[in-house]
Amino acid sequence: MESIIDIAKATIPSLIVIYGAYLIVKSFLDKSIEENKISKSVEQTKEILPLRLQAYERIVIFLERLAPNNLIIRLNDSSYSAVQFQNILVHEIREEFNHNLSQQIYMSDQSWGLVKKCMEEVIALINNSGQELKPDATSLDLAKKIFENLLAEDSDIIGQAQSIIKNEIRAIF
Repeated sequence: MESIIDIAKATIPSLIVIYGAYLIVKSFLDKSIEENKISKSVEQTKEILPLRLQAYERIVIFLERLAPNNLIIRLNDSSYSAVQFQNILVHEIREEFNHNLSQQIYMSDQSWGLVKKCMEEVIALINNSGQELKPDATSLDLAKKIFENLLAEDSDIIGQAQSIIKNEIRAIF
C-alpha cells in the first residue's frame, strides 16, 4: 500500500506539470493561429479592396453609359431606321452589361440586383418606345419617343442605383 502512495506522490505532481505545460503550449498555438488568420485577413483586404473599388467604379460608369440620354447621344445616327436604332441600343446595353458581368462578385446582392433592374428597365423603355412607333419611323423618332416615355415615368432608377452604390462604397471606408 505504501508503494502505491509513493507512486501516486510522484505521478500526480508530474501529471499536473504535464497538464500545465499542455495548457501553455495550447494557448501559445491558439494565439499563433489567430495571429496568422488576422495577418492573412489584412493581406487579403489589401488585395481585394482595390479590386472592389474598381468594380464599383466600372459599374457606376456602366450605369452612366446606360442612361438613355447618354446612350442615345453616343449611338444615334440619322441614317438608321427606328428598328435598326432600337436593335443597336439594346445590343449595346447587353454588350456593356456582359462586359461588366464579373464585377458582381465584388458587390452586394442588393447593388447587383439594382444594376440588373436598371438594365432591364432601360431595355424595356427602348422596346416599348419602339413598339409605339410606325414601321417607317426614323432613329430620331425613336429617340424622341424614348425621352417622352422617360419623362412620363418620372422615376430615376439609374440615379437611385448610383446613390445606393455610392453609399455602399462609403460604408467600406
